[in-house]
Amino acid sequence: MPRVLIVEDDHDVRRAVRLGLRHQGHEVLAVETGEEGLEQLRPFRPDVVVLDLMLPGMSGLDVCRRIRDRDQVPIIVVTARGDDIDVIVGLEAGADDYVVKPVQARVLDARIRAVLRRQDASLPDGTRPRTETHGELVVDRAGLVVTHRGEPVALAPPNCGCC
Repeated sequence: MPRVLIVEDDHDVRRAVRLGLRHQGHEVLAVETGEEGLEQLRPFRPDVVVLDLMLPGMSGLDVCRRIRDRDQVPIIVVTARGDDIDVIVGLEAGADDYVVKPVQARVLDARIRAVLRRQDASLPDGTRPRTETHGELVVDRAGLVVTHRGEPVALAPPNCGCC
Protein backbone atom coordinates (compact mmCIF):
# COMPACT_ATOMS: atom_id res chain seq x y z
CA MET A 1 0.00 0.00 0.00
CA PRO A 2 1.78 3.19 -1.14
CA ARG A 3 2.12 5.99 1.41
CA VAL A 4 1.08 9.36 -0.01
CA LEU A 5 1.80 12.79 1.48
CA ILE A 6 -0.65 15.39 0.14
CA VAL A 7 0.31 19.07 0.42
CA GLU A 8 -2.80 21.07 -0.52
CA ASP A 9 -4.12 24.27 1.04
CA ASP A 10 -7.72 24.03 -0.21
CA HIS A 11 -9.67 22.13 2.46
CA ASP A 12 -12.26 20.67 0.07
CA VAL A 13 -9.68 19.52 -2.48
CA ARG A 14 -7.41 18.12 0.26
CA ARG A 15 -10.33 16.17 1.76
CA ALA A 16 -11.54 14.84 -1.60
CA VAL A 17 -8.08 13.70 -2.70
CA ARG A 18 -7.36 12.15 0.71
CA LEU A 19 -10.65 10.20 0.72
CA GLY A 20 -10.30 9.17 -2.92
CA LEU A 21 -6.75 7.86 -2.48
CA ARG A 22 -7.68 6.03 0.72
CA HIS A 23 -10.51 4.40 -1.20
CA GLN A 24 -7.93 3.32 -3.81
CA GLY A 25 -5.92 1.64 -1.03
CA HIS A 26 -3.28 4.24 -0.19
CA GLU A 27 -2.13 5.26 3.26
CA VAL A 28 -2.52 9.04 3.21
CA LEU A 29 -1.35 11.99 5.27
CA ALA A 30 -2.73 15.37 4.14
CA VAL A 31 -1.32 18.72 5.25
CA GLU A 32 -2.19 22.32 4.46
CA THR A 33 1.14 24.11 4.00
CA GLY A 34 4.52 23.53 2.44
CA GLU A 35 6.18 23.95 5.79
CA GLU A 36 3.99 21.18 7.26
CA GLY A 37 4.78 18.97 4.28
CA LEU A 38 8.52 19.36 4.80
CA GLU A 39 8.12 18.68 8.54
CA GLN A 40 6.20 15.45 7.85
CA LEU A 41 8.50 14.16 5.12
CA ARG A 42 10.93 12.42 7.46
CA PRO A 43 8.54 10.96 10.06
CA PHE A 44 5.87 9.85 7.54
CA ARG A 45 8.33 8.62 4.86
CA PRO A 46 5.92 8.77 1.93
CA ASP A 47 6.41 6.74 -1.22
CA VAL A 48 5.13 9.73 -3.20
CA VAL A 49 4.28 13.39 -2.56
CA VAL A 50 1.22 15.01 -4.18
CA LEU A 51 1.98 18.73 -4.18
CA ASP A 52 -0.06 21.82 -5.00
CA LEU A 53 1.96 24.76 -6.36
CA MET A 54 -0.12 27.64 -5.03
CA LEU A 55 0.32 27.37 -1.26
CA PRO A 56 0.24 30.02 1.46
CA GLY A 57 3.70 30.92 2.76
CA MET A 58 6.28 28.72 1.04
CA SER A 59 5.31 28.05 -2.58
CA GLY A 60 4.92 24.54 -3.95
CA LEU A 61 7.91 25.14 -6.23
CA ASP A 62 10.07 25.97 -3.22
CA VAL A 63 8.77 22.87 -1.43
CA CYS A 64 9.59 20.75 -4.49
CA ARG A 65 13.14 22.13 -4.68
CA ARG A 66 13.73 21.61 -0.95
CA ILE A 67 12.51 18.03 -1.14
CA ARG A 68 14.83 17.41 -4.11
CA ASP A 69 17.78 18.85 -2.15
CA ARG A 70 17.54 15.99 0.33
CA ASP A 71 15.34 13.21 -1.06
CA GLN A 72 14.41 11.42 -4.27
CA VAL A 73 10.81 10.62 -3.29
CA PRO A 74 8.60 10.96 -6.39
CA ILE A 75 6.65 14.23 -6.55
CA ILE A 76 3.41 14.68 -8.48
CA VAL A 77 2.34 18.29 -8.86
CA VAL A 78 -1.44 18.72 -8.88
CA THR A 79 -2.35 22.32 -9.57
CA ALA A 80 -4.77 24.65 -11.32
CA ARG A 81 -1.85 26.20 -13.25
CA GLY A 82 -1.80 24.54 -16.65
CA ASP A 83 0.14 26.91 -18.91
CA ASP A 84 3.08 25.32 -20.73
CA ILE A 85 5.58 27.50 -18.87
CA ASP A 86 4.10 26.42 -15.51
CA VAL A 87 4.45 22.75 -16.49
CA ILE A 88 8.06 23.29 -17.60
CA VAL A 89 8.98 25.18 -14.41
CA GLY A 90 7.34 22.48 -12.24
CA LEU A 91 9.14 19.64 -13.96
CA GLU A 92 12.46 21.49 -13.92
CA ALA A 93 12.03 22.14 -10.19
CA GLY A 94 12.09 18.37 -9.69
CA ALA A 95 8.53 17.12 -10.13
CA ASP A 96 8.14 13.67 -11.67
CA ASP A 97 4.65 14.33 -13.05
CA TYR A 98 2.36 17.33 -13.50
CA VAL A 99 -1.43 17.14 -13.36
CA VAL A 100 -3.88 20.00 -13.93
CA LYS A 101 -6.90 20.19 -11.60
CA PRO A 102 -9.52 18.91 -11.41
CA VAL A 103 -8.31 15.32 -11.25
CA GLN A 104 -10.20 12.17 -10.33
CA ALA A 105 -8.76 9.93 -7.60
CA ARG A 106 -8.60 6.95 -9.99
CA VAL A 107 -6.50 8.96 -12.44
CA LEU A 108 -4.23 10.21 -9.65
CA ASP A 109 -3.92 6.64 -8.35
CA ALA A 110 -2.81 5.49 -11.83
CA ARG A 111 -0.23 8.29 -12.00
CA ILE A 112 1.08 7.41 -8.53
CA ARG A 113 1.50 3.78 -9.51
CA ALA A 114 3.19 4.84 -12.77
CA VAL A 115 5.82 7.02 -11.06
CA LEU A 116 6.46 4.26 -8.53
CA ARG A 117 6.93 1.72 -11.35
CA ARG A 118 9.37 4.06 -13.10
CA GLN A 119 11.27 4.60 -9.86
CA ASP A 120 11.65 0.85 -9.30
CA ALA A 121 12.43 0.18 -12.97
CA SER A 122 15.15 2.84 -13.02
CA LEU A 123 17.25 1.02 -10.42
CA PRO A 124 20.31 -0.82 -11.71
CA ASP A 125 19.91 -4.58 -12.19
CA GLY A 126 20.22 -6.54 -9.00
CA THR A 127 19.38 -3.68 -6.65
CA ARG A 128 16.23 -3.29 -4.63
CA PRO A 129 14.00 -0.23 -4.22
CA ARG A 130 15.14 2.62 -1.98
CA THR A 131 12.52 1.81 0.66
CA GLU A 132 10.53 -1.21 1.70
CA THR A 133 7.35 -1.07 3.73
CA HIS A 134 6.24 -4.02 5.83
CA GLY A 135 3.10 -2.97 7.68
CA GLU A 136 4.25 -0.19 10.01
CA LEU A 137 7.94 -1.00 9.56
CA VAL A 138 9.81 1.02 6.92
CA VAL A 139 13.36 0.24 5.80
CA ASP A 140 15.02 3.21 4.07
CA ARG A 141 18.21 2.07 2.37
CA ALA A 142 19.12 5.53 1.15
CA GLY A 143 19.16 6.99 4.65
CA LEU A 144 20.09 3.71 6.34
CA VAL A 145 17.13 4.12 8.69
CA VAL A 146 14.54 1.69 9.98
CA THR A 147 11.37 3.13 11.48
CA HIS A 148 8.32 1.65 13.17
CA ARG A 149 5.25 3.92 13.24
CA GLY A 150 7.54 6.80 12.24
CA GLU A 151 9.99 6.28 15.12
CA PRO A 152 13.61 5.15 14.51
CA VAL A 153 14.39 1.56 15.48
CA ALA A 154 17.75 0.68 17.05
CA LEU A 155 19.25 -2.23 15.12
CA ALA A 156 21.70 -3.20 17.86
CA PRO A 157 21.29 -2.71 21.59
CA PRO A 158 23.26 0.28 22.88
CA ASN A 159 26.55 -0.69 24.57
CA CYS A 160 26.13 -4.29 23.51
CA GLY A 161 29.88 -4.87 23.48
CA CYS A 162 29.79 -6.36 20.01
CA CYS A 163 31.36 -3.36 18.26
